[in-house]
Amino acid sequence: MWDLIHAFRLRDALDIGIVAFVIYRIFHMFKGTLAVQMLVGVGLLVAASVVSRKGELYTVNWILGNFWSFWVLAVVILFQPELRRALAQVGHTGFLRNLFAVGSAERSHVVDEVVRGVESLASRRIGALIVLERGTGLRHYAELGVAIDARLTADLLATIFLPYSPLHDGAVFVQDGRIAAAGCFLPLSRNAGLDRTLGTRHRAALGITEETDAVVITVSEETGSVSLAMAGRMEYGLDLATLGRRLEESLATETLRPSRFPVLEGLLRRFAIREKA
Repeated sequence: MWDLIHAFRLRDALDIGIVAFVIYRIFHMFKGTLAVQMLVGVGLLVAASVVSRKGELYTVNWILGNFWSFWVLAVVILFQPELRRALAQVGHTGFLRNLFAVGSAERSHVVDEVVRGVESLASRRIGALIVLERGTGLRHYAELGVAIDARLTADLLATIFLPYSPLHDGAVFVQDGRIAAAGCFLPLSRNAGLDRTLGTRHRAALGITEETDAVVITVSEETGSVSLAMAGRMEYGLDLATLGRRLEESLATETLRPSRFPVLEGLLRRFAIREKA
């Protein structure tokens, strides 16, 4: 016993700490999702496999043994949304956020115009769903809507969400101070613990923030209340001052945009133009 204690090294403690942290993050990421139930199911299969081997249940053991032969593929299929979100979070490092942060002038323009647009919509109880892109690219979501590529203004936001507008029933994507697309469809939240009174608009806002680092503003058409969703969580009943402050905080250090590198920005634009052509 004492020999094992003396043989314990600092790198062993570091190794154990890393594994414990990874396991903790996995359970924290799965908390409140359907993945928890699937993990329980996988655990039951492991227990059944052990029991069948010990009890010499050859047929059951053969079936379970064949299942474990492709368990990696099964895990990828079952936990695809969670794995995708985890990999996106790993790639979204603080170094990159600071390297590509947007300028304060453009950030102020985005916040001011969004807050003014939300004020106009909320006062008339017009439902809205506004997605602000940050580090994670949202192009594959925006492609499901109608491309606009217009400079962001409060009037344009209010016009898009008018009840008789053909684009009102969907989300607006804001990217680099411009409205990239409108009428977009978002993935609904998979969180089984959500309040059942939440409507589709709020569930969609939570859904995309569970998979990306986007910031989503929701205006309720029933009450005119304003909500802000980020990182799979939602703040309800925000006033305009609080909304503006929260947007400033979230966009100050998190938004990725190569605005400080004009050569890189030019190359990206040329690539986009060629792709569209």
